[in-house]
Amino acid sequence: MTDCIFCKIINREIPSYPVYEDDEVYAFLDITQTTKGHTLVIPKKHVADLFEYDDVLASSLFSRIPKIARGLEQAFPEMKGLNLINNNKELAYQTVFHSHIHLIPRYSTEDDFSITFKNNAENYTTEKMAEVANSIKEAIENGK
Repeated sequence: MTDCIFCKIINREIPSYPVYEDDEVYAFLDITQTTKGHTLVIPKKHVADLFEYDDVLASSLFSRIPKIARGLEQAFPEMKGLNLINNNKELAYQTVFHSHIHLIPRYSTEDDFSITFKNNAENYTTEKMAEVANSIKEAIENGK
């Protein structure tokens, strides 16, 4: 894709700070550096989001993540945790429409990153949970 910033990074049209590369995957420092070492892992093949992955692409990309995460842990022994983030579609805060995984090292509860999950358990009875689970299960079984 000619106007994709990540495709331009892969093609060396825009500079980046690479940390890992092979035939299918490219990983580089996120320019925002939310925390030190904030890394993006992207497929070299242009796909907009997770919904466009096939099994081969998913396997090639996700199988590299532990290796890159261990590299972050070894490079930064003061790292106390790691967030793995993947935003898909605009409502989920995706802003670059070339699929990418954020690896965000965590150093303390006071670094510049947080995630909050609201607890809606009171809105879901056991029957409603079973209904939701069955809907997803059926969609998976009947899907691609």
